[in-house]
Amino acid sequence: MSETLPEAYLGPQRVFSGVQPSGALHLGNYLGALVKFVALQERMECIYCVVDMHAITLWQDPAALASQTREIAAAYIAAGVDPTRAIIFPQSAVSGHAELAWIFNCVARIGWLDRMTQFKEKTGKNKQGASVGLYTYPVLQAADILLYKATHVPVGEDQKQHLELTRDIAGKFNNDFNAPGFFPLTEPMIEGPGARVMSLRDGQAKMSKSDPSDQSRINLLDDADTISQKIRRARTDPAPLPEAVAGLSNRPEAANLVGIYAAIAGMTDQQVLDRFGGKGFGEFKPALADLMVDRLAPVSDRMRRLIADPAEIDRILADGAARARAIAEPILEETRRIVGYVKL
Repeated sequence: MSETLPEAYLGPQRVFSGVQPSGALHLGNYLGALVKFVALQERMECIYCVVDMHAITLWQDPAALASQTREIAAAYIAAGVDPTRAIIFPQSAVSGHAELAWIFNCVARIGWLDRMTQFKEKTGKNKQGASVGLYTYPVLQAADILLYKATHVPVGEDQKQHLELTRDIAGKFNNDFNAPGFFPLTEPMIEGPGARVMSLRDGQAKMSKSDPSDQSRINLLDDADTISQKIRRARTDPAPLPEAVAGLSNRPEAANLVGIYAAIAGMTDQQVLDRFGGKGFGEFKPALADLMVDRLAPVSDRMRRLIADPAEIDRILADGAARARAIAEPILEETRRIVGYVKL
C-alpha cells in the first residue's frame, strides 16, 4: 500500500473510518478495524465515526440505534482509541455529511453506482424494494471521507470498490470545477493481519453481524464461557494441523482458526504451525480459546463499564462532533464557493 499522494494535494495526511451501529461488534471488527485504529492514532491524525446515517439505509429500531451507537463508541475506546487524540463522533451530528453527499450525488454518474457489487448482493432480486439511500450509500461514504479531506482509509477488501468510487468522485469534482488537488485521491490501507476474519461455521464466509447464527462469530461482549464454547464448536475438518502454511490450502476452516490465532498473538501463520503443526484441533482449540479470552476480556470489561455510563459516552461523542465540525466546516465552505453557491 502506497502512502504517497498525488503531488497536487498538499494538505495534511488524515485517516477516516467508520463502523455501522447495526449489530453487535465481533472479533472480525476488532482485528480487522479496531486494532488498526489504535495503531494508526500513533502516527496520523485520525477521525473515527459511528456511521448511523449509513445504518438507516436499512430499517433500524430507533431505541436500538441509539444504544448501538453508544456501544460502538464504547468499543472504540475500550480497544484503545484515545478520544483526546483521535476524534470519535456520530455521523448524524455533523450535517456536512449530508450536504456534501448531495453535491457528490450531482457529480457521480448512475453508471458508476450501477457497478457497485455490494448493492446487488444486499438487494438480490428485490432491487425495486430497496431504499434510495442504500443505492446511494457509496456517495455518502465518499462524502464522509472527503468532508475531512481524509488521505487514507483502512478498509477491507469488500469496501475497496467503494473507495475507488470515492477517488473517482474526487477526481471528477476537481476536474469539473477546475480545482486541481482540492480533494485528495484517498488511498486504501488494507495491510496487516486480521484483515478478513471468517465465520466459525463457514470458513469461506466473512464473519458478520448479520449472520443469523450467533455461533458464527465471537462478539466483543461474549463472556469467557461463551467464547470457549463457540471455539470448541467451530467447524473444522478431521485432519491434524499441517506443518507448513501450504498445507492449509483447501482447508478454509483450519486456515481461519490459524489466522485468528496469529492475528491475536502477533505471529505469522507459519509461527503458529511451528507450535501446533501435527496436533489435532482437540489441543489447538482450547489454546485458541484461552488466548482469545485473555486478549478480549479486558476490552469486554471496559466496554461494559463504559456502556453503563451513557452520559460519559455522550460527552465524548459531543466533544468529538464539535472537533469534527471544526475541521469540516472550512472545507465545506470552500466547496460551496467552488460550486458557485451564493454566500449570504
